[in-house]
Amino acid sequence: MKTSLLPILSLLLVLGCSAPQAIMFDTDTPIGKLGFELSQKFDDPDFENAHWGVLIRSLKTGETVYSRNEKKMFMPASNMKLFTTSTAMMALGPDYRYTTRLVAVGTVKDSTLNGNLIVIGSGDPTISGRFNDGNVTETFGQWADSLKAHGIKAVNGTIIGDDNCFDEEFYGSNWSADDETDYYSAQISGISFNDNCVDFRVVPSAKAADLCSLSWTPNTKYVNVINQTVTAPVTDSVSDIRFYRVRGTNTVYVRGTMSVGKKELIESVTIDNPTLYAVTVLKEILESKGIRVNGNPADVDDIKDSLNYGNAKQIASFTSVPYSVMIRTINKPSQNFYAEQLFRTIGKERAGVGSMDNGRMTAYPILSHWGVDTVRLRMADGSGLSRMDLVTPTDIVSILSGMYTEKYFLPFYESLPVAGVDGTIKNRMKGTKAEGNVHAKTGTIGYVRSLSGYVTSADGEMFVFSMVANHYTVRTSKAEKIQNEACVKLAEFSRTNSK
Repeated sequence: MKTSLLPILSLLLVLGCSAPQAIMFDTDTPIGKLGFELSQKFDDPDFENAHWGVLIRSLKTGETVYSRNEKKMFMPASNMKLFTTSTAMMALGPDYRYTTRLVAVGTVKDSTLNGNLIVIGSGDPTISGRFNDGNVTETFGQWADSLKAHGIKAVNGTIIGDDNCFDEEFYGSNWSADDETDYYSAQISGISFNDNCVDFRVVPSAKAADLCSLSWTPNTKYVNVINQTVTAPVTDSVSDIRFYRVRGTNTVYVRGTMSVGKKELIESVTIDNPTLYAVTVLKEILESKGIRVNGNPADVDDIKDSLNYGNAKQIASFTSVPYSVMIRTINKPSQNFYAEQLFRTIGKERAGVGSMDNGRMTAYPILSHWGVDTVRLRMADGSGLSRMDLVTPTDIVSILSGMYTEKYFLPFYESLPVAGVDGTIKNRMKGTKAEGNVHAKTGTIGYVRSLSGYVTSADGEMFVFSMVANHYTVRTSKAEKIQNEACVKLAEFSRTNSK
């Protein structure tokens, strides 16, 4: 006898501003049973004072497997990078590369350039050691060799950084001032170098009460370092080092204690004025290679006269890796700085100057084409660090579903962290059907944990999902546990073998 298809009502508290609603699941069907089991996960009482926004949909049938507050607005944290990297993939293409140029303006006589060297920025975030075996100054060393090849051994002028490809907004909207020292809040600029950070190495002394040893890369005088550390006895077994950069300066205080014998600490600290930082280090590298530069490095904004490129001669250039490589650097480790540079780049390519407004003008038509509600969307930055970002799970699923239909889906899909394998979910879902299967972007800021992406079922059916928790006050690991278990349920799901 055929089983009745009368739906079973599961009363769920829909967290948010709405009153409790009745969610209907037909548990006589495999997909209805799956939805009911997922609802039990998100009913966890630890989150009764918080908000879950969830949407899970089949890319094969278009069915909604489970939804909860899917049209409510949530802070997405780094799930905002899905908005940035997807629209950039469509606006720029996977083969897009940046080019930063070094030009000489003036005349050369007796191996001396009587004029200035100008670095013309493109918004490239990749001039660093990230793609050349950790040698952060390799590009500048190559530029020194190019100067010598052009017969230039001295510069009777200065080095100017032209960063006018971007506007002068160094931070995203509503970023916390408390985070300015931290690498994930690096300043945004048309010229950047080493992720706009200095990398510190702290090693305890062999003798208690002595200062810890400090070194930094690049070894530049651009930062003024004040060492206030103390080496603690072995018996204390402590490693508590903190960094603080005084706002608007490049004075960095290093404070705290570290016991004898403790492992070295490596920490990246942001700098102020990335353009001036880059040209300062460039001057230091040139001089280390025997090329004298008479003038002090300068940001173009500090030059009284407008730059004249009439007789400029290109000396060297740097071309970035393609975007298909760069997108992995953004999504897998969740790199804020690259995301911010990229979002302004799509604005630059459209309107001539990189800015959030121009980035939005480029991104919104693409997002709207996929079904994102761009009227209600609030995209305050490109990385998700801002607490002013507001999106819905429906928006995120619309992006993921839209990208699935595009010709550039594969490089986008492959850029996402893989459960149990790499990126920010390397240590999650290990030993389950979700390991090596789930491709998803995480997001974390205070009281926010998000996970959105793709998972393939036991039958080979791909699901797209977005799971966002806001305003919880329990440990973040509890939100992750629910997300993990939901992904495992989807990975194990079978329409044909469901019991």
